[in-house]
Amino acid sequence: MITGWFWADVIVKVILALAAMIGMALVAIYAELKVMSHMQHRIGPYYAGGRWGWAQPFADALKFIQKEDLVPEGADSTVFRAAPYIVVAATFATFVVIPFSPSLVARDLDLGVFYLLAVSSLTTLGVLMAGWSSANKYSLMGGLRAAGQLIAYELPLALAVVAVVVQAGTMSLVGIVEAQAAPITIGGLSISLPFLLTGQIVSFVIFMVASVAELSRIPFDMPIAESELTMGYLTEYSSLRFTMFFLGEYAAMISMSAIAATLFLGGYWIPFVSETALLYFGPFILIAKISLLVFFILWIRATWPRLREDQLQDMAWRWLIPIALLNVLVIAFFKVVVF
Repeated sequence: MITGWFWADVIVKVILALAAMIGMALVAIYAELKVMSHMQHRIGPYYAGGRWGWAQPFADALKFIQKEDLVPEGADSTVFRAAPYIVVAATFATFVVIPFSPSLVARDLDLGVFYLLAVSSLTTLGVLMAGWSSANKYSLMGGLRAAGQLIAYELPLALAVVAVVVQAGTMSLVGIVEAQAAPITIGGLSISLPFLLTGQIVSFVIFMVASVAELSRIPFDMPIAESELTMGYLTEYSSLRFTMFFLGEYAAMISMSAIAATLFLGGYWIPFVSETALLYFGPFILIAKISLLVFFILWIRATWPRLREDQLQDMAWRWLIPIALLNVLVIAFFKVVVF
């Protein structure tokens, strides 16, 4: 029987996850403005909120909210209005299974990895809805580009995750972190290391490349391509709905970084820190790892040129997918035969 305590627990965890997603997304927006500015020898935000411009994300949000909410005359109004909510909801749903400490996780699912792959793919549906319902040829082309790109890079991303599941022997994200914390014997020395240092470097590189492509960020920003498609599937959006797409992009960047940190970098765990200490410092350790990966994604955007569409598809189908398949076979061989 479901009691009131159950619903209270669910509501509290949902609110905490939502607050964490929005808070970290706002920080990522500010970080992108400042980090890219310094990389490109610009000042960046300087006046909003004082000398360092810390209030710039809030100023941008206020600006978008004040704009008129328009729906194109020929658009499918219902689908057009629902698309940004689906994108944000799919991103938010990933935070439910990510453990922030040994005891701080909204829901530890036995099929947590499968759940992540399933809900993250819903963003493809939201993008297609946005492109098709806008009654704009640029939006439709952007939506189709996005769908093709997301489908192509979903496969190497999933295969990279499969390699981690094979090594950990579980699909639970809590179990994967615990598997990395478990000591292994190397040359008679017992030590605990994250999967990145115990055979998953190839999976990590594939996962990060596929994640950037899934986020449609430079150098994989063909679905938006403002020089070609105006703003792609976002062309007809304004006001709060555009803000939701914008926020969803940065929330997805945080989400992908959190998943990568959990799968490859040990999540909330770090060597030589007791489990009791992790109860309190685990969230800060995970956030530090997320910040490092977000910085890496920002660095890519500031330094790499955009790929052509054929180059993007070639990278996925001719390189990443075959390498990911071979990597799974190698990891499975060592798991079964050697260990």
